Amino acid sequence: MDHGHHSGMWVPDQPPTWARMFVPHLDAWSVLAVLSVVGLLVYLGAVVRLRRSGVAWPWWRVLAWIGGTASLFAVTGTWLNGYSMVLFSVHMTQHMVLSLITPLLLLLAAPVTLALRTLPRGSGAAGAPRALLLNGLHSRVARFLASPLFSIPLFIASLYGVYFTPLFDALMSNPAGHQLMLAHFVVTGLLFFGPIVAQDPWPRTLSHPGRMLELFLPVPFHAFFGVAIMMAGSLVVDTFAQPPAGWGIDPLRDQGEAGGIVWAFGELPTVLVLAVVFFSWANSDDRRAKALDRAADRTGDAELVAYNARLRALAEHSKS
Repeated sequence: MDHGHHSGMWVPDQPPTWARMFVPHLDAWSVLAVLSVVGLLVYLGAVVRLRRSGVAWPWWRVLAWIGGTASLFAVTGTWLNGYSMVLFSVHMTQHMVLSLITPLLLLLAAPVTLALRTLPRGSGAAGAPRALLLNGLHSRVARFLASPLFSIPLFIASLYGVYFTPLFDALMSNPAGHQLMLAHFVVTGLLFFGPIVAQDPWPRTLSHPGRMLELFLPVPFHAFFGVAIMMAGSLVVDTFAQPPAGWGIDPLRDQGEAGGIVWAFGELPTVLVLAVVFFSWANSDDRRAKALDRAADRTGDAELVAYNARLRALAEHSKS
């Protein structure tokens, strides 16, 4: 079977079907796909190590990590990645998964917390990776990258700045640029959702209302971008102007579908993250109430007793 190449990048020689989309395909440029497999093995190894030391780790976090790495592999290590070179709709599906689904699942798995629990402590070479991770989290660079003044514009620019400028065609014209762009989508998603999902220690913390506000800020930009692509009367990027002959694909219609995919995708992660923030909010209120109850048990409601005594003293004072 002869497979075509598109500016040095592999493209399947058969038109896309659902069955063909997820046939695995790795080549020298499958950097993210390989990283997803390595990431999965390292995480599972760390969980096993933690369990052996007698510390439990929530099963749903493990599932989230498996889902995150699987979603990364599904769009970078399969025929889907090949189809994304020549079809805007497939590329846009890949972009949405990498910037919205993969980062969310990876963040829910709390990999930083897992690393801090499993990496050896202490000074010297053994403790160096853990110390580096902690220093990194508290560094100025991390604080800058985690700032909403950086992460939100970056999130919006990775739509408008990539597709409405010559940047996209330039990145798509060589394999290294393509991998860089895919990695950029993942990192942008991680930086944006990190402080909102807040499952790990992050360089900055937000209140629950602040997290909800930040989550909704890019939503209109995202929706408008999808509509703009759907409504465009001419091709937005040149890369997809000539789909393989014989596949029966109209580039303009395919571009309309790509816009529809962006528009539809915006809702899904927003609802998911909203649920996460809401549950963590409810839990934190719960925890605060329990902590207050425990404090009352310890002090035998001393605060309440003192308060009542003060009221009595005031009453006595006003009588006299």
